[in-house]
Amino acid sequence: MASTVITNIGELVTNDPAATDLLGTVADAALVVDGTRVAWVGPAADAPAADQQVDVGGRSVLPGFVDSHTHLVFAGDRAPEFAARMAGTPYAAGGIRTTVAATRAATDEQLTSHVARLVEEMRRQGTTTVEIKSGYGLTVRDEARSLAVARQFTDETTFLGAHVVPVEHADDPAAYVDLVTGPMLDAAAPHARWIDVFCERGAFDADQAFRILEAGAAVGLRGRLHANQLGPGPGVRLAAELGLVAVDHCTYLDDADVDALHDSGTIATLLPGVEFSTRQPYPSARRLLDAGVRVAIASDCNPGSCFTSSMPFCVALAVREMGMTPAEAVHAATYRAAEALDRDDVGALVPGRRADLVVLDAPSHVHLAYRPGVPLVAQTWVAGRPVL
Repeated sequence: MASTVITNIGELVTNDPAATDLLGTVADAALVVDGTRVAWVGPAADAPAADQQVDVGGRSVLPGFVDSHTHLVFAGDRAPEFAARMAGTPYAAGGIRTTVAATRAATDEQLTSHVARLVEEMRRQGTTTVEIKSGYGLTVRDEARSLAVARQFTDETTFLGAHVVPVEHADDPAAYVDLVTGPMLDAAAPHARWIDVFCERGAFDADQAFRILEAGAAVGLRGRLHANQLGPGPGVRLAAELGLVAVDHCTYLDDADVDALHDSGTIATLLPGVEFSTRQPYPSARRLLDAGVRVAIASDCNPGSCFTSSMPFCVALAVREMGMTPAEAVHAATYRAAEALDRDDVGALVPGRRADLVVLDAPSHVHLAYRPGVPLVAQTWVAGRPVL
């Protein structure tokens, strides 16, 4: 394949862990892509020759966003629920069942078309790696087909049969846990890399979550958790005790939770779009970062608690509402988010990593928070090729 030098980059964000600054920024930079990988980065004046050249006119270039928490396989719409929340109705997990009914009734083709539209929407906003969960089927057949649909778009697929207890098992949650850890897991595992549990009041308790994650581990699925979203609870400490790579939401934390995250190295993935959409209090990224906890951010794109696909919007919220600097928020949406998926091939623009990048119609990464809501993504490249 031909090599390409991208030159006249006003500010290049590399996320090079060996750099002296958090983002490893290089001014007046160039980047060489060879095939699907980054081959060289540095000052434009020192760039080696390449087969072709792309001049980005002084724009900023940064790694493609890594969205490590989404629920894209669904049907239906919950706009009335959102309107009710904005009128004062508190958010609760039970609304998930509305989407379950619509998803079960949808065809494979309808689900696939819907995911394709959302992934395309994400690409337009600079997302180059996306994790996709099941969790709106909650039957053996529907969870397996949801994951098969998701696998068409990403290798980062997560079995979330333990989203909520469906209506047909409301009187016997234990039987549903048996289903999740037995036939449903057997059907889902061939299509999944991860297993997740919504460990929360109104969903699954810590003992149930432990059992489900243990069953997933036995068939080779890595564990994740939704935890401490709706109130204080045991989920974050359970994730830390199990040494999970990441635990998501982390809205309500006490000092013991923060200490557990620090001591375990488990990444706290914060989802600021959820708090925007539910009017819950935002978690303090500043508190976590100051305690030495690794922090990622993700969109949690879903039809109920957060229907945004925009990582730039989440970056802006993280800066405005969660105490992050623009550099910390960009790092959390790229490098740390890649770590939250246990990926070392994306999230940075250094030699050897996949050439996933975003060209901003702006001179620096700061504009993502400085100009919220503005479509700043001029180009998105995936594996060395512009896709938009």
